[in-house]
Amino acid sequence: MDINNIDTKKIIEKLNTMLKPNRLAHSINVANCAVKLSEIYGCDTGKAYLAGLVHDCAKYFTKDQIDSYVKKYNIKLDPLEVNNISLSHSVIGSFVIQDVFNIQDMDIINAVRYHTTGRENMSTLEKIIFMADMIEEGRNFPGVDELRKLSFNGQLDKALITSFNNTIKFVIENNQLIHPRSVSARNYLMQENI
Repeated sequence: MDINNIDTKKIIEKLNTMLKPNRLAHSINVANCAVKLSEIYGCDTGKAYLAGLVHDCAKYFTKDQIDSYVKKYNIKLDPLEVNNISLSHSVIGSFVIQDVFNIQDMDIINAVRYHTTGRENMSTLEKIIFMADMIEEGRNFPGVDELRKLSFNGQLDKALITSFNNTIKFVIENNQLIHPRSVSARNYLMQENI
């Protein structure tokens, strides 16, 4: 996919009506970070930029907007995603990008769909968007520098495993539910990297 054939200015203008200013800035940061990671890992930079740009497009959907998309596209949310926009925005967003931005590329659709939980056997683009979302320059949390170091030094899988470990520990410490896709994604990567 050639990024030069995509009107990213129009996409950003549309996202500006869908996202809060700080979330739009985050999305642009993710897109730029994804391009840098794509150059390291031999991934299509155009797809990476576009996926990073639109990955959070459903983040601020109202209950009515969520219900409308779920009904329109017969979206199957699992029990942890129902009434949880933190988890469901990625699944819903994978349909929104097809509907609103006419993005039909399955690599981009899946990168958006799994950027929150990950999944087993992630593609390189899915891994890049997942990590770019974590490590973009605006992020500041304990351990982010280690994740950046791993990601930018050819250790993408190790960065992902570390990220899943950190997230799972955080969720446990806060007595929250862990999405099974994240556990499966972590375990798959652990077995692949033994």
